[in-house]
This record gives sequence, C-alpha cells and structure tokens, in this order.
Amino acid sequence: MIDKLLAASVARRFYLDNQSKVDIAREFNISRFKVARLLDAAVAHDIVRIDITVPAEIDAPLAQALTERFGLRHVVVVRLAAGEGGAPGAGDSRQVNRWLGTAAAQLVSEIAEEGDVLGLDGSRSVEAFSESVVRLPSCDVVQLTGVHGQDLANDAVVAAVRRTAEAGGGRAFPLYAPFALPDAQTASILRSQPSIAETLNRFGRVTKAVVGVRAWAAAGSPVYEALSDEERETYRGFGACAEVAGHLFDEGGQVIPMELGARTISVGADQLRRVPELIGVSGGPRSAEAIGAVLKSGLLSGLVTDVTTARRLLWSDGVDDVPRVRDVYVVEKAG
Repeated sequence: MIDKLLAASVARRFYLDNQSKVDIAREFNISRFKVARLLDAAVAHDIVRIDITVPAEIDAPLAQALTERFGLRHVVVVRLAAGEGGAPGAGDSRQVNRWLGTAAAQLVSEIAEEGDVLGLDGSRSVEAFSESVVRLPSCDVVQLTGVHGQDLANDAVVAAVRRTAEAGGGRAFPLYAPFALPDAQTASILRSQPSIAETLNRFGRVTKAVVGVRAWAAAGSPVYEALSDEERETYRGFGACAEVAGHLFDEGGQVIPMELGARTISVGADQLRRVPELIGVSGGPRSAEAIGAVLKSGLLSGLVTDVTTARRLLWSDGVDDVPRVRDVYVVEKAG
C-alpha cells in the first residue's frame, strides 16, 4: 500500500515544479531511491497520467532499411497513431500530409546550409512542410510548378514559398502563372514575362528540393486534371503510375514524354535530376507503387513516408526481414 498523498506530493514537485529527486528527498527526509519508487508508483496507480499529444513517431529501423535498400541519403518514416474507433491514422490523408510535412520540415532544417537554393513544388505535403518550418539557414526559395487554382497571387503553393523564405530570411521566387495553359504559344508568352522568367532562371541553381510523389490518376493530380480523356488513356497505355512536379513515370522509373509539357509552367525533368538533394514526400493509400517507380528512376536522394508505405516498399521489393522492433522518437509539431 503506497502513501498516495506522499506520492502525489513527490510527483507534483518532480513533474510540475521541476525539482530534482535529491531536493525532493531532502524536503521529505526520505532517500532519493524512495523518491524514484514513489514516482513509479504514482504512474502505476494513475496518480500521474502521461499523455503524448503528438500522434506521430519516427520509426528509425524502417528508415534505415529503406536507406540501405534504395541507396538513399536521407529517409524519415513516420508512424501515425490509430485514429478514432481504431481506424489507422494513415487512412486520413490530411493527417498523413500534415505529419509527413512536419517530418520533412525537420529534415530540411537539419540538412539545409546557408546559401542553398530550396525548391518547392505545389503538393499538399509541401504546404504542410511550409507550415512547420520555423527556422532555416539563409537561403532563397523557388517555386517549381505553376499554380493549380484560380487565385494566382494567393494560391497555397505561393504562400508556401513565401512562408519558407521567411523562415530562412531569404528571397522568395514564386510563379504567378497557371501550371497548365490552353496551348503552347500562351505558355511561351508567359515564360517570357520578366517576373516568371526570373523564377524559371533559378531552376538550375536549386541545391535542395522538396516534392510530392503522387499516384497518377489520384485525386488532385495536376497532370491528370490537365489532360483530355483521350490523352489520359494514351498515358495509361504507356504505364503511367506516378507523378512528380508535373512529370509522369512508368513502373520502371522511366519519364514518359508528354506533349503537355509544351503548355505547362514547371521545372523540367532534366533539371530535377540535376538537383543534388531531392526529397520526395508521400504516404497513404496507393503511394507505395508511385514511390517505388520514382525510386527506380534514381531521381530521389531522400524520402519521407509513413510506416505502412515503407513496409509495402520493402515487401514489394522482396525484402523478407522487415524491421519490427523500433527505436521511437517523437515528432513534434513546429510552431
């Protein structure tokens, strides 16, 4: 039988008042070992309840397995807590994007250096990334794809570029232009506009970039939405299964040439390939096949994804010994 009043008093001083076990022991004239036992008992008897309010953790062994298997330099695997009713948190696309964006922000904050030029595409994970970035070394931020909405000045991707630039005290280079234009001539005219050309000219200077990896034909796919039904069938016949920054990939990792490219405002596939650090962010249903295809292309140097997708990538690649014991680190929401 424990002394609940004493356990509560000890716990209050330790957890709320930040007193050391030595100071608590001196105050109550007991040994510090008894203080430790009382703290353990306070948790065991529900006097103290410890809640972890961040519903995501980092799975380090899975990240290491992906790093080694695919030859990546940076991998973060996020384990999402179960949702209400026992439903997997990974099933909520908004939650997935939020925490993958948070993890990507922490990664970029660690690897970014002063003078970098950071590229961002218009994916939802990148929007979440920009909301989580608090501090970066001084670097410019470049928008890699045109706007998908109607409000060019206040689109989410434009806001993401501005927010990220503010975090590093660098310059923002947004693209005030639609992703897809009605024809190649209109696209060419827009590319020659001074403010747009200024951003396009910086594509070749990008040293690190964060891009979403989408399953093609999924909801919100900019390329899919910009194509006619006939064009969609054509590219489906070519085996299109993944999309990155306005480019399609087949399951073998090959970029599928598209006539659409002549009327889009977007970074080129060859320019993406020359970016020294290209971090792909993707998770949730249908993402494993898309990520697998892009990994085969050799385009990515880093990946941020969720546990379910990570396991699917390893299993589909024939890895039987998928890590099941993990070191856990909490991913905290910045801000």
